[in-house]
Amino acid sequence: MNKNKINWVAVLTMMFLFGMISFVTNLAAPIGNIWKIQPGIDGSSFWGMMGNMMNFLAYLFMGIPAGKLITNLGYKKTTLIGVGVGFFGVLIQFLSGKIGVGATLAGLPANFFVYLLGAFVCGFSVCILNTVVNPMLTLLGGGGNRGNQLVQIGGTFNSLMGTITPMLVGALIGQITKETAISDVNTVLFMAMGVFAATFAVLIFVPFVEPEQEKSDASVKSLLKYSHLVYGVIAIFLYVGVEVGIPGTLNFYLTDTLGTSNAATTAGFVAGTYWFLMLCGRFISSLISGKVSSKTQLAVTCAVAIVLVISAMFTTNVQASMPVFTGSGFGMAQVPLTAVLLVCCGLCTSVMWGTIFNLSVEGLGKHSALASGLFMTMVVGGGVLPLVQNAIADAVSYMASYWVIVAALAYMLWFALFGSKVKNA
Repeated sequence: MNKNKINWVAVLTMMFLFGMISFVTNLAAPIGNIWKIQPGIDGSSFWGMMGNMMNFLAYLFMGIPAGKLITNLGYKKTTLIGVGVGFFGVLIQFLSGKIGVGATLAGLPANFFVYLLGAFVCGFSVCILNTVVNPMLTLLGGGGNRGNQLVQIGGTFNSLMGTITPMLVGALIGQITKETAISDVNTVLFMAMGVFAATFAVLIFVPFVEPEQEKSDASVKSLLKYSHLVYGVIAIFLYVGVEVGIPGTLNFYLTDTLGTSNAATTAGFVAGTYWFLMLCGRFISSLISGKVSSKTQLAVTCAVAIVLVISAMFTTNVQASMPVFTGSGFGMAQVPLTAVLLVCCGLCTSVMWGTIFNLSVEGLGKHSALASGLFMTMVVGGGVLPLVQNAIADAVSYMASYWVIVAALAYMLWFALFGSKVKNA
């Protein structure tokens, strides 16, 4: 396609979908605070993070098929399928506040399994939409640094919704008691269903020019011959786990340890600040990505994030002030310095998705859509790593669980410096 001419209607549509992906995905961790206190779950962070796990588990099954949907149906029809599936996923989560309430199944609340089904269906939706927006923006930008620049701008909208979602859910939950239920966040679920329905209606009428793309007869197995792609797929698996695990586990940690009546609200706002800093980082990256290489951005941010996380693990007894929403207004709250340092990691993780994706598909050309499906499969890491983290948190401590994050960041640093070197298959 002509690299000098950009289809801005298609670009803006992809930007909006980037925001929807984050809105749905980031419902899981703050809602997990509600499920944690339900009888049968009894405060387990592992089970509290299970909704997040189900959301990301869908990527394992839908990643490659989503890439094939693009090849067979095109971007617009694939997008409509993703939006439609998302509506029904949120609807099922809403029904978890109506079906099976008060009953138990395998020692757990019966309606918890309804919720997990809804989270799993939503995972199919965000997987499909993620598979669309990344190669689409790369293609629309003509690849290279310009393609990465559009991905980073889209990521800014993604982070905006990531900022709002935990704050909104935390404000709705307020003080968590034994009477707190999933129905207390129905407002957010209604909003999500409304956005999906409106988007579906708009997409039908929006003039949407499909980008030119060559048909690829490659198989997933043949793509594995590109070593930089293989290393990048592993990096994406670990990155999504890092991106979700840092604020998700921090949300649980603060809710459990602050000891205040509005702990859930404060925790939600702190976690939301992490996503706000991701927004800032992606905006900055969108301005410099035309001049600063993806390799440099990834290497520097991984190194800084490692320092921040290790420092956070050993500063739990040091207090710091942070602006938060108290439930009735904004004010300064005392939180562990740990929280501030982990929130600052948002600036680092902000650029990692775009840079890893850009480095990994370099030189793949017409095989990029199929490679994107492979990437989407590995996004399951966003469910696996936080689940492992919170299993360690239950068995040892919250801070000990962050060694999982440090190890993942160390691998991504290696990928930036050495593993991303392009070699012909």
